[in-house]
Amino acid sequence: MSPSRENSITRRAFVGAGAALCAGGSSGARGQTIDKPARMVVGFPPGGSTDVLSRLIINQMKNWAPSLIMDNHSGAGGRLGVANVKSSPPDGSAMLLTPASIQVIYPHVYKKLGYDPMADFQAVTTVSSTAFALAVGPGVPAEVKTQKEFSAWCKANPGRAFYGSSCSGSMPHFAGYMIGRALGIDFTHVPFRGAAPAVQDLIAGQIATNIAVILNVLPMIQAGQVRALATTGAERSASLPDVPTFTELGYPDVTAEEWFGVFMPAATPPALVWKANEAIRAALQTRETREAMEKMALEIVSQSPADFAKIVEADIEKWRGIVAATGFTMDE
Repeated sequence: MSPSRENSITRRAFVGAGAALCAGGSSGARGQTIDKPARMVVGFPPGGSTDVLSRLIINQMKNWAPSLIMDNHSGAGGRLGVANVKSSPPDGSAMLLTPASIQVIYPHVYKKLGYDPMADFQAVTTVSSTAFALAVGPGVPAEVKTQKEFSAWCKANPGRAFYGSSCSGSMPHFAGYMIGRALGIDFTHVPFRGAAPAVQDLIAGQIATNIAVILNVLPMIQAGQVRALATTGAERSASLPDVPTFTELGYPDVTAEEWFGVFMPAATPPALVWKANEAIRAALQTRETREAMEKMALEIVSQSPADFAKIVEADIEKWRGIVAATGFTMDE
């Protein structure tokens, strides 16, 4: 994926999306009414970042339906929630909010996925995006303060050049592969059962580095327990303004951002998709949502359904080659 495509996500897209709505979606939205209870489905248990994000949004969507509730349809790494929405009525009563990995990486990881992200869903809009941080802990000498110094240290200590991620087959897993390939280091992946255990081992010095969503390591960075050497966004993170991107450091191919997006069943009428797009964008612009997202180190982003569909398609193609190069697959 080109840096310019990434920029289309990370630069506030409200103006462009609003213009597209006026041009192509407003008349359809006026002709639709949701008169039955609705659900926002999340494929993870309560308390996680996707769950918290979903609750923020539905709390601001008071006019979508007589009631709009959270449905934590968790299991199979988020895939059960996807399957639930795929088979739901295409009448606006079920929406899926999911991280990008489930739609753009899982198709290349699982031999039996059970859904097609392009054919089985209507893309509505992204709601937020976050980059990953290359964070090092006490397992790396304190004098290593830059990406260049870290690369040199890894080459001099190949038996200690381990990076952790929240799990195998995740975007941080493959982002770490991208980083190792770009920097020319023998970077060994260590999967954990979740983000928290990976960060704990980073702080304890059990692993040299962690490729993590910025939110997961931000408190430790602020406390001086770990150091962020670079981020994978197209632009610097507002939460880590002093930390350069890999693009700035001369590695333009090392870009990876986990967006969170909303989808509806494939047969949902386009006018209803536009109505959902409008309602979600309005929810994102409330003061409560903006302040909460800032605390979560999330960038608020949105676009038209057609533009979001292009992003999904482009990201599927981007990660196809990267996953294939690792040789990683899951048998499930």
